[in-house]
Amino acid sequence: MLSPVLKTLFVITSTTVFVGCHAIAPKAGRNPSVQVIEMTVPQEVTVQAAEIAAEYGDYDEAMRLFKEVLEDNPVATGAFVGIGDIYLAKKEWSQAASVFARAAKLEPRNFDAQYGHGVSLQMMKRFVEAIRAYHRALTIEPEDAGANLNIATTYLQMGRPKSAMVFAERAVEVCGEDAPAHITLAATYQLLGRMDDALAEYIAASEMMDDPSPQLMRNIIYLLTQEKRYREVVNTTEQLVRVDPSSGSYEQLGWAQFRLGDYTASSNAYITAVEFDEENWRALNGIGVNALNAWLLSERKNTSSYEDARSAFRRSLVLNPDQPKVITLVLRYGL
Repeated sequence: MLSPVLKTLFVITSTTVFVGCHAIAPKAGRNPSVQVIEMTVPQEVTVQAAEIAAEYGDYDEAMRLFKEVLEDNPVATGAFVGIGDIYLAKKEWSQAASVFARAAKLEPRNFDAQYGHGVSLQMMKRFVEAIRAYHRALTIEPEDAGANLNIATTYLQMGRPKSAMVFAERAVEVCGEDAPAHITLAATYQLLGRMDDALAEYIAASEMMDDPSPQLMRNIIYLLTQEKRYREVVNTTEQLVRVDPSSGSYEQLGWAQFRLGDYTASSNAYITAVEFDEENWRALNGIGVNALNAWLLSERKNTSSYEDARSAFRRSLVLNPDQPKVITLVLRYGL
């Protein structure tokens, strides 16, 4: 079975993260060292119009309106945050970081400014600075699911699952019905070696999703395999091939069915894997092992199975000659 690559789902959004879980950020608490000029009613209306334009994807109009406000009020934090959100939506991380930094300097207790700064820094892989920005956001709104989740994912990107755990657990406490929070917590537990806990969180996440991602299912398959729960491995892998009918998925199904002792189904799955990708040498090995097994079970009388094993192993070795175990099989049985 292929060793799965753990791909944590990073939830990187702008100022709103989880519907139903994201608390409204407080806007009070200005920096006493900076004179913040409150927006006039017309300016507030313009900001609202800009936010609506941005929501509908009209970024040029939204940017024009935000800049119009800043011409009259150069310290209007809301306009800077709006511009930062546009840069995030356009994946222009450096520009977003600069604008959010300006907003955070003007109004340090503005959650949206600190959070947006953290997102842009995280996307630029400036992880230490991102952590600091998220910490500042959490001092303003400690119950925010997005900030807790994103600081956890940043720590995971830094290779620090122990630091991530408290924030990942908090994100699940705050927004337990959201699958990404459970996935991030599962990834954290997996990296800490808490496999049972990781499996429980992955399964919880999958039950919340109409269509679990192939990578999520592969992580579940990997952990089920570690526990030798092969029937569940087969069931989950059968789901995997329905959502991701690829060579790799059928190869995993063939492996799982072989471990369960369903050799015919295993052989068919490996054959399908090779039909998807003729160069999948691992699947060719699966075909070879099943054919060799059938030959041995026939007390070496089934010559057709012998030839199938011989053909599959030799094709595999052409694609990848560095396979000592396969070479040993070929030499032992004269294939």
